[in-house]
Amino acid sequence: MKKPEVFICRNKSLPIGKKTYVMGILNITPDSFSDGGRYYSIDDAINRAREMILSGADIIDVGGESTRPGFMPVEPIEEIKRVVPIIERLVSEFDIPISIDTSKSVVAREALKAGAHIINDIWGLQADDNMASVAAEFGAGVVMMHNRENKEYTSLMTDIIEFLKQSIKIGEQAGIKRNSMAVDPGIGFGKTFNHNLEVMKNLEKLEVLGLPVLLGTSRKSFIGNVLDLPVEDRVEGTGATVAIGIAYGADIVRVHDVKEMARTSRMADAIVRR
Repeated sequence: MKKPEVFICRNKSLPIGKKTYVMGILNITPDSFSDGGRYYSIDDAINRAREMILSGADIIDVGGESTRPGFMPVEPIEEIKRVVPIIERLVSEFDIPISIDTSKSVVAREALKAGAHIINDIWGLQADDNMASVAAEFGAGVVMMHNRENKEYTSLMTDIIEFLKQSIKIGEQAGIKRNSMAVDPGIGFGKTFNHNLEVMKNLEKLEVLGLPVLLGTSRKSFIGNVLDLPVEDRVEGTGATVAIGIAYGADIVRVHDVKEMARTSRMADAIVRR
C-alpha cells in the first residue's frame, strides 16, 4: 500500500517522500531520561524551541510526562499545566507543526485547543478510548506508536504490525483520515536490546501499513549498550540509527540533537530520495 502524498495535521501539511522531517523533542518535565528539568520554565522552553527550529527542526514535540523506564505517572491536570502555556506560546511565535506527546485524551484535547497540530501517542490510540475521537474532532495528525507491557513476542515484526493495524482501525472508525496518520515502531518500548536492533534492521517491513513512519531512537539505551556511553554522549550512535532508519523508510525522526540530526537527515536524503 502506498503512503499518502501528504501528512495533514489540522491547517498544516507535510509532503511525504520528498524529505525526512526532523521532530525536535521539548520535554517540560523534571525527570525525563535525557534532559529532565532543563526546559521547565516557559522562557527556557521557548528559547530551546527557537534554537531547535533555527537548527533545522520541522516539528516541535512537547511532552509533559516522562515515559522513561520507571517513570512516575503525572496527573492530567498537572500535565496540562505544564504543556498548554508552552504550546500557546509556540503556536503564536512559530509557523511549524506542534505535537503533543501524551496518551491521555483530556491532555490532548487541551493541547489541541491551545493550537497543537499533532497527537503523538505512545500507546497508539489503544490506552484511552477517547483519544481517537478527540483527534478526529480537531482534524489533528496522529502518530500511533507500538507499545506493550511485556517483552514477549510470537514474531516481533508481525506482532508490531498487527498492533499498528489495530491502531489504524481504531483511528479510521473514529473518523481520522489515513492522510492524518503516521506509525512508530516504538524503539525502546516493550522491547529488549536485541528487539530494538531487530526492529531497526527490519524497519522497511512497516511499508505494508502504507503510512508515514516516525522513528524515535535518540540517545536511547540500546545505543548506550552498543557503545558503552552515557546518555549525553550518544550523538554519533543516534546519527547511525537516523541514517539507517531513513534508508529503510523513516519519514520523520524524533531527536534531541537537532542540528546534528538535521544534517544527518539531509545527507541521507541526498542518497535515498534522489
